[in-house]
Amino acid sequence: MSRPNIRARQIPPPGAGRHTKTIAVCSGKGGVGKSNVALNLSILLSGAGNRVALVDADMGMANLDVLLNADIQGDISHVVAGTKRLEEIVVDLPSGVQFVAGASGLAKMANLSEFQRTRLGEELTQLEADNDLIVIDCAAGIGPSVLQFASGADIVLVVTTPEPTAITDAYGMIKALSRREYLGSLSVLTNQADNRQEGRATYQRLAEVARRFLDIRIFDAGYISEDPKVRQAVRRRQAFVLAYPKCPASRAVAALVNKLSPGGALVREKEGFFRRMVRLFA
Repeated sequence: MSRPNIRARQIPPPGAGRHTKTIAVCSGKGGVGKSNVALNLSILLSGAGNRVALVDADMGMANLDVLLNADIQGDISHVVAGTKRLEEIVVDLPSGVQFVAGASGLAKMANLSEFQRTRLGEELTQLEADNDLIVIDCAAGIGPSVLQFASGADIVLVVTTPEPTAITDAYGMIKALSRREYLGSLSVLTNQADNRQEGRATYQRLAEVARRFLDIRIFDAGYISEDPKVRQAVRRRQAFVLAYPKCPASRAVAALVNKLSPGGALVREKEGFFRRMVRLFA
């Protein structure tokens, strides 16, 4: 697998149609590698020829900018407060991905008012004019803002590990979305698996209980093996698909891209994601 091509951003002409698809990356608990998955997935989706935006939607404990070693000029909290417009905080990464930083260390951001949520949603609609795919890195857990972001996405990717506590919390996320009658594609990605068999067994365990107790189908997004290169890349504050493009974890993300790229599992929607999000907030 080669490094993704770095493309120059070109804003489409006014009125140009774009069917933007959204992928919400979620986890029932923290520490399962969700943000790292969202970052590396975004980079390879961009390298596959898609215009991609990555939004750190953690409203209080965001950390993607640290992982990216990105020089940000503002974050979501400034947009919510009305002190900056979205275009002032968007960062064009060298990988070709547009990045919107989340808020960090601001507990009040986890509980936005209806007016603030509406303002944020309306601002974020600008991303849909210039992107084919938007990857939302949601906060860990099943808080209201997480469920609202996830409920509006075309695909929800629930990241878990084979650990029993992580599986239990992943099921909690799936159950919460089921109760909200989520209609998109619900998938499970097993991270830090020892091997293919463990990754498959983790998915099958969740798929079976979801079928039996929730009467819903969840899809297998695959697995990412335990890979020391991932930890090394994090310490270097680099995406592992760029630092180690041939490592097992990078190959696993490349396989996931094939499942999620346009023409794959994504379902076309006429209504934009962030407009759906605003409606769900109401």
